[in-house]
Amino acid sequence: MAVEDKKISYRIYLVAFSIFVMAMLIVIKLTNIQWVEGDYYRKLAHERTVKNFVIPANRGNVYSADGSLLATSIPNYDIRFDALAPSQENFNKYLQPLADSLSVMLGKPSARLYSDLRKARANKNRYMLIVKGLSYTQYLRIKSFPLFKLGAYKGGIITEQYTVREHPIGKIAKRTIGYGENREVGIEGAFAEYLNGKDGRRWMQKIAKNQWKPISDNNEIEPVDGCDIVSTIDVYIQDIAHHALLKQLEYYEADHGCVVVMETKTGYVKAISNLGRAKNGSYYETINYAVGESQEPGSTFKLAGLIALLEDKKVDTSEVYDSHGGEIIYYNRKVRDSRKGGYGKISLARGFEVSSNTVMVQAVYENYKDNPEQFVKHLSDFGLNKKLGVSIKGEGTPKIPQPGDKEWSKISLPWMGFGYGVSLTPLQTLAFYNAIANNGEMVKPIFVQEIKEWNRTIKKFDKEVLNPKICSQETIDKVKAVMENVVKKGTGSKLYSPNFSMAGKTGTAQVNYGGGKGDNMYYSSSFAGYFPADNPQYSCIVIIHKPSISKGYYGADVSGPVFKRIAQKIYTDVPSTDRIKLNDKIKKQEQLYASYYDKAQKEFKAMPNLVGMSGMDAVALLGNLGIKVQVIGAGKVKKQSLAPGGELNKEETVILELS
Repeated sequence: MAVEDKKISYRIYLVAFSIFVMAMLIVIKLTNIQWVEGDYYRKLAHERTVKNFVIPANRGNVYSADGSLLATSIPNYDIRFDALAPSQENFNKYLQPLADSLSVMLGKPSARLYSDLRKARANKNRYMLIVKGLSYTQYLRIKSFPLFKLGAYKGGIITEQYTVREHPIGKIAKRTIGYGENREVGIEGAFAEYLNGKDGRRWMQKIAKNQWKPISDNNEIEPVDGCDIVSTIDVYIQDIAHHALLKQLEYYEADHGCVVVMETKTGYVKAISNLGRAKNGSYYETINYAVGESQEPGSTFKLAGLIALLEDKKVDTSEVYDSHGGEIIYYNRKVRDSRKGGYGKISLARGFEVSSNTVMVQAVYENYKDNPEQFVKHLSDFGLNKKLGVSIKGEGTPKIPQPGDKEWSKISLPWMGFGYGVSLTPLQTLAFYNAIANNGEMVKPIFVQEIKEWNRTIKKFDKEVLNPKICSQETIDKVKAVMENVVKKGTGSKLYSPNFSMAGKTGTAQVNYGGGKGDNMYYSSSFAGYFPADNPQYSCIVIIHKPSISKGYYGADVSGPVFKRIAQKIYTDVPSTDRIKLNDKIKKQEQLYASYYDKAQKEFKAMPNLVGMSGMDAVALLGNLGIKVQVIGAGKVKKQSLAPGGELNKEETVILELS
């Protein structure tokens, strides 16, 4: 028995020792957690139950030059209910009135809502969805409902705000305006720094898995709204350009195309449309071809060769050349005219007017073959060898071969004479043509004219001169006359109108001609010019890629009509007398508003009634009162978030819904 008792004693000692060791380990661990790792675990616990959430700032609006909304952020709200937040007394007291109010707003039976709300409390649901996608005015309305008006902690209302980027004029120019969805494209991408504003922050408490609710009704850091961008786009001209291009693309079943209309003296881009073909045959804004697509321009590049020849006084426009039956060979490579049999013996001016490849190539090659550097230097002096540096990202890189480069060959010079072996974007070509229309002054294409913080201009973008004079006035006068004749009696004669003058150059280029026939090679049809020819106000370029060959592919037939339609609609659909009257009316309104709003601060002690007032007037009035404004829609004021007669609170943003 003694031996057995000893065994039992040993076992007891062993168990006791084990328990003692475990107890010591627990004490050591607790001490370590409390004093050594305590801060870490307390922080971890806090982060898992309380979190500082980002409140995105309202993104600024993008406006057209005439004040129309092109892009705006509309606030939307999701409403949820923490069924355990209200006290039992408040829950019982306000549940039926809340169900009745929700019934009127949501169009659901009151009894069903009452039952759902009670069930949520019984099930301890702290994140019950009430409704999604409310507007700001609807949000203010539901926030005032019984129980909800007690706030987040006493009333259980949980508000989740987010914004939706809308384009009031539709998809027109959307690729240039941009998307505003963290995609760095267009004006939205180029000026994101100004549009984004500064995000705010708000502490929220975890109430269930992936479910959080605000700790208080106030934000820790209030978001600061982004600035507004006033673009150079004219909605009227944009609409004309878009539909003129679309009509032609559809008729010729083309792959894609673009059009740009630019104000001659300022470089302001008044319209830009980039349309690509979808699989179903429809067209939509896809790639910004005008800014980013750098390709061989073809015959529109002949203008550069003509100017170089005239500047160096190598020849005059009256110099006669033999078109050699419409075919000439350089280093075993053929240069052909589009007209079979050629044009016989014609002047250099006439060769340009009818777009004779043989004439233009002879003129360039014969005069610069011994010194090609002289010709290429002209192209550099014109600014054709470098990017324009436009604000929109993704500008294509121009390509002008240089003698001595590995890409330079014997055929480089003659091929450059009729627009091959070089590469330019449509916008770069347009800037060059615009310089001629602007008497030699080359200006940068501009897409934004000012940045505004409410009604205060914080930055303006005026004309930016890239080259004060690309060539002599004598040369400019000569090429202007020749380009006007292109429309009167040259390749663009189908566009001629005795009542309206235009000038420009047609272009028909074979794209990827090195790839052989079939799908690899296709035609690009273009027209670049300006109008009116005698006093240029606008320059314009139209390029259409891969038109159906069975219907035609020459620049005069495919792209030229788009140019003509735009020019005529701008100047004939709205008579100049009406434009003068419109301008006078605007000036008188501005003077009236200036006088009126000077008195605003003194006369308005409470929120005015804005319903029925034009959106622009309402924004100006509130701006003079020092009130922040956010506009939804276009037209006249339909609703205002702050009721008339209410206290003027300069910290609160007033939401205006326009009809």
